[in-house]
Amino acid sequence: MEEIPRDHPRYVSLMIRGRIVKGFEEGIVVPQGLLAHGRGEALDYILGEETHPPALEATRAAAALLLLSKHPVISVNGNTAALIPDEIVKLAKILNARIEVNLFHRSPDRVRKIKEFLQSKGAENVLGDSDLVEIPGLSSQRRFVSRGGIYSADTVLVPLEDGDRTEKLVALGKRVVAIDLNPFSRTSKVATISIVDNVVRAMPNLCRAAEELKNHTAAELEGIFRSFNNEENLRRMIELILRRLSRLSGLEELP
Repeated sequence: MEEIPRDHPRYVSLMIRGRIVKGFEEGIVVPQGLLAHGRGEALDYILGEETHPPALEATRAAAALLLLSKHPVISVNGNTAALIPDEIVKLAKILNARIEVNLFHRSPDRVRKIKEFLQSKGAENVLGDSDLVEIPGLSSQRRFVSRGGIYSADTVLVPLEDGDRTEKLVALGKRVVAIDLNPFSRTSKVATISIVDNVVRAMPNLCRAAEELKNHTAAELEGIFRSFNNEENLRRMIELILRRLSRLSGLEELP
């Protein structure tokens, strides 16, 4: 990858983009993933490329829920693997969670490459290539999930997710934690907890929150989770976006 000067005003964004490009070159990311990342960059630009208080509150509630869960699973696609492999492995170890490769553009070779890449980062027993069953009512390749992973999970963490699968997972009685830069998406609206943030910031924050809360009692964790209102949190994020756009455009502040 071409070296990027540290004094470049877009240094962080370009470094993140470089991870996606490297993932593409290694067969982990598909061309459609490059397009999806560009859309995410645009949304993050509106947020000022920073994590806001509602996102931190959602992250803390998500950590509490995941720690309360008996069978948490982290769902991983190509972009997630390319962007935050170390954080995926770290969070899985904190939560004693399973990692499962689940892809919209699925092929056995791509599943294998992502699995081996995560294992090279220290992941153990990565699922997604065997003992597969189908999520009822879902027609995309994401319907194929591991029987001992997502299919049996009580809570699923879905960074960079498709709304239709989130809907089906919730319909199956699972709790879903989403990381999505778009507060208007189906994923954000139907998830149990939606963290409106860039996954490269949200996952380290989620690791820190889980570390902080892991010695709390079940009652304390339950209190943190139950006090969180996803609909209200999304409303606050949308208001924040509107205010930022108003300021950036030079218009008067919204009331």
